Amino acid sequence: MIIALPTADRRTAHTFYRDGLGLEAFGEPADDGVPEPLQFRLGTDVNLMLIPSGGFGWVIGGRPVAARGTSECLLSVSVESADEVDALVAKAVAAGAEVVRPAGEQPWGAYTGAIADPDGHVWQIST
Repeated sequence: MIIALPTADRRTAHTFYRDGLGLEAFGEPADDGVPEPLQFRLGTDVNLMLIPSGGFGWVIGGRPVAARGTSECLLSVSVESADEVDALVAKAVAAGAEVVRPAGEQPWGAYTGAIADPDGHVWQIST
């Protein structure tokens, strides 16, 4: 399974996902030093692929790519403790994320925070 998201800048996205979320890209580097296609392994059979916005529009049949700040899905990362949520949110912010919802205890019992990557894709970090 591949989850594909549009990106405005491959190098910025590569740096964010490597430094902010601790993911490792795989594949042969292109001329800019970033693997092409830009993919990160999320699990045994799940990869995240970041496609330049122009190419993403072509892939989705010429439909418009959603504007930054428009979220049609929520990506989540689960960790073991509130301290790990705080640490990952801080690491992501240091790598260029924007805090969408500060980390804290939620009414449903989980401790979560939400950040947006440099392209505006929202990630929830949760216990």
